[in-house]
Amino acid sequence: MKKGNNKIINFIKNYKLFIIFFLLSLLIGFLSRGFTVGWRFRYKAVLSDSLFVIVISSFGQLLRPKTRYKYYFGWLFFFAALAVANTIYYGFYKSFINIELISTASMLSKVDDALFAKLHFAQFLYLLVPLLFVFIHKRLLKSGYYTMLEEKETNKIYRGISIVAAFISFSILVIFSIFDNSQFTKPWYRQHVVQKYGLYLYTFNDIVQSVHSNSDNTFGYDESSLAFREYYACKWEEKNKSNEYTNIFKDKNVLFIHAESIQNFLVDLTINGVEVTPNLNRLAKEGMYFDRFYPQISVGTSSDTEFTLMTGLLPSSRGTVFVNFYNRKYPTMVKYFNDMGYYTFCTHANDAEYWNRKTMYNTIGYQDFFAKESYDVPFDVTDPNIVGLGLGDKEFFRQFIDKLKTIEEKDKPFFGTVITLSNHSPFNDVEKYSPFNVTMDYITRDKRGNKIVNSANYLEGSMMGNYLKSAHYADEALGQLINDLKENDLLEDTIIVFYGDHEARISPNEFEKLYNYIPETDSILNSDDENYVSMSNYNYDLLKNTPLIIWSNEEEFSKRISSTMGMYDLLPTIANMFGFKEKYSLGHDVFSDNEKIVVFPNGNVLTDKVYYSSLNEDYITFVEEPIDSDYIERISDYSDELLEVSNGIIFHNLIETESSKVKKCNMPK
Repeated sequence: MKKGNNKIINFIKNYKLFIIFFLLSLLIGFLSRGFTVGWRFRYKAVLSDSLFVIVISSFGQLLRPKTRYKYYFGWLFFFAALAVANTIYYGFYKSFINIELISTASMLSKVDDALFAKLHFAQFLYLLVPLLFVFIHKRLLKSGYYTMLEEKETNKIYRGISIVAAFISFSILVIFSIFDNSQFTKPWYRQHVVQKYGLYLYTFNDIVQSVHSNSDNTFGYDESSLAFREYYACKWEEKNKSNEYTNIFKDKNVLFIHAESIQNFLVDLTINGVEVTPNLNRLAKEGMYFDRFYPQISVGTSSDTEFTLMTGLLPSSRGTVFVNFYNRKYPTMVKYFNDMGYYTFCTHANDAEYWNRKTMYNTIGYQDFFAKESYDVPFDVTDPNIVGLGLGDKEFFRQFIDKLKTIEEKDKPFFGTVITLSNHSPFNDVEKYSPFNVTMDYITRDKRGNKIVNSANYLEGSMMGNYLKSAHYADEALGQLINDLKENDLLEDTIIVFYGDHEARISPNEFEKLYNYIPETDSILNSDDENYVSMSNYNYDLLKNTPLIIWSNEEEFSKRISSTMGMYDLLPTIANMFGFKEKYSLGHDVFSDNEKIVVFPNGNVLTDKVYYSSLNEDYITFVEEPIDSDYIERISDYSDELLEVSNGIIFHNLIETESSKVKKCNMPK
């Protein structure tokens, strides 16, 4: 027993630096999971981190002791930097960095204010770990630890043991990966892989997958092409039934208003009885208002929305379509309208090259793109017409009216996409927004019983308060646009399709204050209060829907549709309304009798019955009836199928290469 204890003590003495490096590396791995996917302990994540670090550290044992410290420090600094970058990235995109995203890094310069607004001290805590290692190294140096190792390690057996340990650990890692290979090879399972196996193994796997796919364009082609042919063989045999909205807008003009960061909770929201978005509310009451409409974005945010809207496909799980996969064949809504003799255009007061729009819009099929250079944009950022990231929506819409007058003179129907800009995070151009009060009035009484109107700060100075002010400005601009269209007789035979492009990325804490504020005490309701609105149990995820409104000045629909709907459902819905056929959308006409199901790029699924989380493998229900495991398995499998088909089309250009090979459906009906 004493002998055994001595061996352990000697091992600790001889491998002190290795053990310290090992433990500090595990600490970084644990913190990186805690600050992103949650603090729940996962033994597989700890085990995979341990094995990965053993592989790295074992090779360090081949170096001389003083050089070994530099080797370990280099890896610790890399682990810390990797954790910092992924924690910041996760806070913004709820995903993890992958190799393909390097090509989109330049896009961040345009939204650096929004990015910096998300930064906080905790995201940089990891950098203290390498500093701690330096401190420990100096203590060891002072104690003569490295000199002692130099004398002991004349015997090469230590190095032999290190090499063997490295290869054994590497073999275990490979076996570990194969154990759950289906999720390792599916890029939409990033959160799941990090949660279950840690950041280190995720990063290693991402590098291997990226290098493999980039060096071999046929990597995964056979599997993807088979999934493509089987899916569309059955989809194309489905009969599209007519409904009350078939051809309702045939030959009419259409303007799509792409509203930056407008979320659905804004509709009918009031502060002190004053509507935040009165113009949006009016359009929702007069038009067809879809109140459970969900964008399906990944890291490409607005560009993902544009891609999914135009193609009915899901965003890429690796990189972004606009930057990485723009040179593919995509049948798009724009091309369908081109085929019907429409003049098609897009307008946006930002740089034409931003998100590679100028190139991608050729792929989408727009005949013209009116970007920043088409507008009179002040150079002075203090100019009142510069709001947020660029030309304010009010001035943008004012100048756009002149362009639309010219377009209308072409004597042919038009299809246009109008992309707004002002309501972009970080919502800090408060002085230029229209005045909107986000304090809260409340009543108290004096000793005589007289009413006293008091005011509490409520949302003043907060991200939520600034967002509401920004949204109010954007809403005023929308009202101005509608009025200008009316005054210039540009709404005749014209349909407006208004949609929020994605959520505003406001934290759950901000929503808790919005819904649970107590003005008398300047505090938040207790979570056990019956009136408390919780952001837990996926309520925060469900608040990410945006308004979709189809509106006409010539006909009042006054219809509210509460069916679950995704961005990929808009193309087939518009196709039915405007009288054209589309073949490749993964969604369905929302007015059809198909099951309403929205698949998100991270594998989550929303239906009229449940919201399912692929990360946690659990769900919440919206109905009284019991939900059986077969239903959950079916929608989860459906999610995997759509993601695989969509990614196959994007990665391998399957619409161009495989469409002619689609045969009959072999699935039982």
